[in-house]
Amino acid sequence: MIQQQRHPASWWEQFQQASEKFDLAILTEGLGDEITPKIASPLLRREAQIALDVMVRHLNKPASEELAERAGKSVERLVATVVRLEERSGEGFRLQEARALIHVLEGKTGQAGHDCEEFLRTQVILRCFVAALRFERFDSELAVKLLSAGQDPAVALHSGQVVGRYSWWPGWLLKVVTERALAGTLDEETVQALDRCAYAELSPAQARIARRLLDGEEDLIDASAVRLAGLGEADAAEKLRKGDLTTVALAARLIPI
Repeated sequence: MIQQQRHPASWWEQFQQASEKFDLAILTEGLGDEITPKIASPLLRREAQIALDVMVRHLNKPASEELAERAGKSVERLVATVVRLEERSGEGFRLQEARALIHVLEGKTGQAGHDCEEFLRTQVILRCFVAALRFERFDSELAVKLLSAGQDPAVALHSGQVVGRYSWWPGWLLKVVTERALAGTLDEETVQALDRCAYAELSPAQARIARRLLDGEEDLIDASAVRLAGLGEADAAEKLRKGDLTTVALAARLIPI
């Protein structure tokens, strides 16, 4: 048994709710491949593997009535075997892994995630769930890192989508957005400001200034605001002083290349 904080089933259920393209086949195969080697009994492990293989085939070809019937029967056999072993052996026979696999095969994703945390590292389980999201332009590594750090799925997955969507940004901007995401301060205003900086095609020196402005250096913000006002951009200068991040790109562009 792994000593770690376990998440409730409702926490794990958020992943399936987060994506219309959530792929049960990917999750079932991924989690199943992690669970089955943990089943101690060779015979039970073999039966579990058969049930897993048939279910994955069914989920990949849901229109096949034959596979649907075979998958259902294989799960029923596995459930019956586990019940029989429980009755015979009581607590003397470790069945947590088999029970978790049954929940996976039954499509009970939330309960399966919760069960698996008893014997699998949370990060391993997270990778399976994140892979099943099937998001386009998505930074899965960042999402897993944020989730592992304790962020709520909705926040972490949104950050992963943002960073994935703007993967074309220059390295310094990606570093800024990743830092903001890890700190839990990545909001839409910040994303818009960073996007403007990306389109501004800043020189390395200008990029350094932009980063310092984004970090809130008061002296630099004041000096940049004075420069903006002197060039007739009084409105932008006032916005910069008030913390409006959308003016950062304009202020940074004032630095000679």
